[in-house]
Amino acid sequence: MQFNLKIQNLAIGTFFVALIVLGLKILAWRLTGSVALYSDALESVVNVGAAALAWFAIRLANRPADANHPFGHHKAEYISAVAEGVLIVLAALLILRAAFAAITSGPTLQITATGIAISIIAALINAAWAVILIRAGRARRSPALDAGGRHLMTDVWTTVGVLAGLGLVQITGYALIDPILALIVAVNILREGWHVISGSVHGLMDGAATDEDQESIAKIISDTAGGALQAHDIKTRRSGRALFIEFHLVVDSQMTVAASHEICDRIEQSLARAFPGARTTIHVEPTAKLHETGVEPRNKA
Repeated sequence: MQFNLKIQNLAIGTFFVALIVLGLKILAWRLTGSVALYSDALESVVNVGAAALAWFAIRLANRPADANHPFGHHKAEYISAVAEGVLIVLAALLILRAAFAAITSGPTLQITATGIAISIIAALINAAWAVILIRAGRARRSPALDAGGRHLMTDVWTTVGVLAGLGLVQITGYALIDPILALIVAVNILREGWHVISGSVHGLMDGAATDEDQESIAKIISDTAGGALQAHDIKTRRSGRALFIEFHLVVDSQMTVAASHEICDRIEQSLARAFPGARTTIHVEPTAKLHETGVEPRNKA
C-alpha cells in the first residue's frame, strides 16, 4: 500500500510543480513579449493538464481487481499517457499558429534580465523533477510517471533552446529569430507527442516485456524448474506496472499432481520476487508434449 501511495504522491507533486513552472513561464513571456517564450509557456499548460490526468490514471490503476475488471485496472496509465500525447500535439499546433502570426505581423520583443532569469529558474525546477519522475517511472514500471518525466525533460531542452535563441536576438538584433525558433520548438514538441502516443499504444496493444526481462524470465524458469523436463511457449505482456507471464511446463507423465504443483509454486514465487506483482500462469503437460525447442531446466527430472 505504501508503494502505491508513493506513486500517487509523485503524481500530485507533478501537478503542483507544473502549476509553479507555468506561472513562472507566463511571467517571463509577459516581461519579454517573446513568441518563443509564449510557446514554452503553452507547453507548460499541457503539463498541468497532463499531470492531472496522470494523477487520476494512477489512482484508477491502483484499484484492486473487481468483477468487471478481473485482471485489474493497470491499463488506465496507458490511456493517460495517450491523452498526454494528444495534448502535446495540440500545444504544438497552437505554437505553430502563434509563430506564423508573429512572422506575418513582425515580432515585438523587450528582452529583460528578469524575464531570462525567471525562465532559467523554471527550467531548473523542471529538470530536477523530470529526473525524479523518470527514475521513479522506470523503477516502478509506471507508464504515466515515465511519460510525464520524459515530457518535462523535453520541456527543459525547449527552454534551453528558447533562451539560446533570445541570446542570438540580443547579439544580432534580428528579431525574426524568435518566431523561427518557436517553429523549431513546435516541431520538437510534435515529435515528443508522437513518441508518447506510440509508446502508450504499444502498451494498450498488450506489448511484450522487454528483451532483457524476457531473458531474465527464461533464466529464472531454467534455474527453478528442477524436476520438470522443459518449458516452452513462454509469452509475456505488460499492462502498466503489471507483468503477465504464461508458459507450458512439461513433466514426466508419471509425476503426481502434488509434485508438479510444487514445481509450479517454486517457479511462480521466484518470478514474483524478481518481478513484483507478476502474474504467472503455468499449463502442465505430459512427456508426449515435449517440443524440439524450449527452456531446459538446469536440474532435469
